[in-house]
Amino acid sequence: MPMAKMRTARKLLLGREIAHMIETADISQADAAKIIESSQSRIAGLISGMGTISVGDLDLLATRLGFTDDGHRETLRELRRDNHKRGFWSTGHNRAYAEDLRLLIDLEKHADQIRQSEVEVVPGLLQTEAYARAMHADQPEIDGVTVEDRVAARVARQDILDKSEPPTIQVVMSESCLRRMWAPADVMQQQIEYLIKLSNRPNVMIQVMPFQAPPGRRSPLGTRFILLRVPSPGAAGPLELAYAEGQSEIRYLDDKKALAAHETAWARITNAALRFDESRKFMKAVSRDYAEQAKNTTS
Repeated sequence: MPMAKMRTARKLLLGREIAHMIETADISQADAAKIIESSQSRIAGLISGMGTISVGDLDLLATRLGFTDDGHRETLRELRRDNHKRGFWSTGHNRAYAEDLRLLIDLEKHADQIRQSEVEVVPGLLQTEAYARAMHADQPEIDGVTVEDRVAARVARQDILDKSEPPTIQVVMSESCLRRMWAPADVMQQQIEYLIKLSNRPNVMIQVMPFQAPPGRRSPLGTRFILLRVPSPGAAGPLELAYAEGQSEIRYLDDKKALAAHETAWARITNAALRFDESRKFMKAVSRDYAEQAKNTTS
């Protein structure tokens, strides 16, 4: 993928700032493009995180739109200094990330809030190394990417959990995530115990949607989605995106209608799922089931 087309969190934040300046100045994208002797399509591309802009054009655009504060302009310049380095995704375990997932990985590193609904599989940010290895064990080596590369990539994502200011992570998991045996019983028990441990952190909230939900607390938990909020150092406010998976595509949605629909879905499933304390109790019961199964297997 050409470098100019590679979207990153900081490019999206810069695009949000550019859109905010244009809206505040109450002019069209076409008029903004004329300021830097460019096209409306290029401005639209910058706003969507596609493409690049020179320091000179960025300063000129900000000045002509009335944003002359030195601090704000330095913020814009800093966002332009995109942290995506050439070759970053083609070396080491980073090769394991598919192109359509790379923006998600970058957004996770910058987010202060991550909310996720999941079915069948424990979310990647919460997986143990042994669970991740078992999930990838049957995948063949492709283009030099090994199982160990895939596991290392999965574990590396979890560095955000141990940052000095980690993001708030809230997950609603179908019971299927706990019951689907992607690994032997002892590994599954370790995974469940790890989830319980994580759920005791103040910034990690885990809810379970049981198969047998009581009346009044039933809601469909269908396709997985992730809601991300990335704080902005500028004036435009935080960047909010929904990550959704379809049958054959991954989409990153930021329009108001799509975000509102996902917020509604999130409110519905979090209200229907077990409370945090109930979820922890439920996971402990599942862990005991796996412990008994592991014991019977070895006896």
